This record gives sequence, structure tokens and C-alpha cells, in this order.
Amino acid sequence: MAKYYSLFGKTTTDTEVQVVKENQIVIGYGYAMSESRYVVYKVEHINNRGFMYHLINADTKAMDRTDIINPLSKKFGIGRYYDDVKPEFMDAFEVAILLQEAQSKAKAEEDEAEKERIRISEVKQVGRKRFAGIFPEAAQAVIVARLKQDESDSMTDYFASSTQRTVILGFSTHKRDIFSEMRKHASNFEETAYLSQSNPDYEHREKYSMGAGYYLGESKYHGWIIEKVPVYERSKTIEEFAYTAGDENNIHLGKPDGTPPATTKTDDKANCTMVEYSAKAVAVFGNTKPIKDELKAMGGRFNNRLTFKGEKIAGWIFPKSKEQHLACYFGLD
Repeated sequence: MAKYYSLFGKTTTDTEVQVVKENQIVIGYGYAMSESRYVVYKVEHINNRGFMYHLINADTKAMDRTDIINPLSKKFGIGRYYDDVKPEFMDAFEVAILLQEAQSKAKAEEDEAEKERIRISEVKQVGRKRFAGIFPEAAQAVIVARLKQDESDSMTDYFASSTQRTVILGFSTHKRDIFSEMRKHASNFEETAYLSQSNPDYEHREKYSMGAGYYLGESKYHGWIIEKVPVYERSKTIEEFAYTAGDENNIHLGKPDGTPPATTKTDDKANCTMVEYSAKAVAVFGNTKPIKDELKAMGGRFNNRLTFKGEKIAGWIFPKSKEQHLACYFGLD
């Protein structure tokens, strides 16, 4: 037996009391009160826990389960509800078909996940050997570049970013955060070369609670940043960078004499055109699909109805402040 108390909704749920039946429709309310329809395909009772309701999303075919479903007449926010005034049911035959489709979908997703686990394991196996081969015994830190993508939601005051790519730029014999050292390694990689120029606006010192530490870049939320990752235990560092090093394109070390590695313009970038779109914006047109993730991470927004040379065409739009960054990225500076 379990009882749940909602401070927000001021409700109590006793899971020993069954509230819905099989084939009954359940309404789910999510962020911004978005609505989803579920159907209950199975109800089971679990000792010491109460009733558990197995659901299928009627639109996405995703399977889920919950032990809390509240009455719609007492709706108080995000959650799942049943109509306690006029309960709605789906035909049992339709539910059986929906369940079969949902199970097939779940099996396909499980197979894809297993393939991905195998792929990652194989990449890491290669990466461990490759990284161990370039990892100096005296190294106290790894200097890396990370491509950040903004995942923030200003509507809910949620601020976050995700790392789309990590590139190994070099190693350091100490753990101190020195921006001149980061700038030196920035030139090892074409896409971070612009960070090799001294610019106080790129130097971020956030060594405080919830801060992002020391990093070089325009923003911790989007575009490239450079930071140092301390080495405390060699084996753990090798494991940390095994997946990154599994792709040799993620390793850009300087030459022994300190000369940055030679870079060439890729065909992917060569098929794109950057233009001044307006007084406040620049745009990128062409075959941008191969580099769409990087354009998005740099703060671009895709728009399939931009105007270029008098015609409507798809492209990426950026604020004017990104012009120098893009020029460096496309080798136009």
C-alpha cells in the first residue's frame, strides 16, 4: 500500500484504490498544458505498492506505466487524468491493434539501442588505444574544444547547453587555467582558430558554485569553447576520452615545434555561401546539411523561406555579431 500527497494539487492518492479500467482513455497534460491521449491496456496489482496502470500513447505508440492518475474534475497542472464524470473507452479490438503496434515500435527501438551500444563500444575500443598512444606520461591536463548547443528555454527561465562535439587540442604539464595557453592550442583546429586572438570578452572565469569554470569562447551555451580537463588518474582520463579519440577527426594536435597543423577547406564548407543578409543579420546558403549541427550550435536558425538573389530559398540566419566567427569558420577572414 502506498499513499502519495501532492502539495501543489493538495490531493492524496491511495494506490490501493483502482481508479481506471482496461481500455479506458487517460488524458495527459504536459508543458504549456500540451495534451496527449493514452489508453490503459493493462491494470495490475503489485504487492506493497498497489495498482499499476500500463498505458499506450495513442499518437506516438510509446508505452508507459504509472500508479498515479488523478480525476479530471480536480485537474491542477501537469499530470495524467481520467474523466470521472463521463469516462471514455476505446474498443478492445482497437486497443489490441494499438498494443501490437506499440510493442513492434518498442522492439525496433530496443534493437536500434543495442546496435548503438555495440557501435559505441567498438569506437571506444579503438579510441582507448589511440588516446593512450598520444597521451604524454607527464600530462596533468587535457586541453579540449567543445561545440556547445543552446538548450535553454527563456519562457521557463531554464538555461542549459549540450555538447555536440569534443576535439582534443593538446596536453599540459600543469593544471593551472591560463588563457594564453588555451589561445595557443586554439590555432590547432580550424574551427577554433578565431579564439587564438586575444579578446577579453572570450575569457570566462566562473570558478564558483554552479559556474562553468575557466573557459575560452563567446558563450558557454553556444559555439566553440576551449577548456582544460585535469588529469587525476591516467586510466580514468583514457576512458573519459575513449569515445572522442575513436574518431581521428577529433584529434588536432600541434606539431612538435609548436606550429599548428595545416588545415584545408572541406568540400562541405566549399558548397556554402555566406552573405550579408541585412544590417542586423548574415545568412548561409548552399548545401548546409553536412554541417547543420555546427551551424545550429553556432547560434544559427534554419529558415526555408529566406530571400537570396530575388528568390525564396532555404538557409541559415545568424545575428550580425556572428559574422567574424562565421568568416573564420568558412576560411574567409
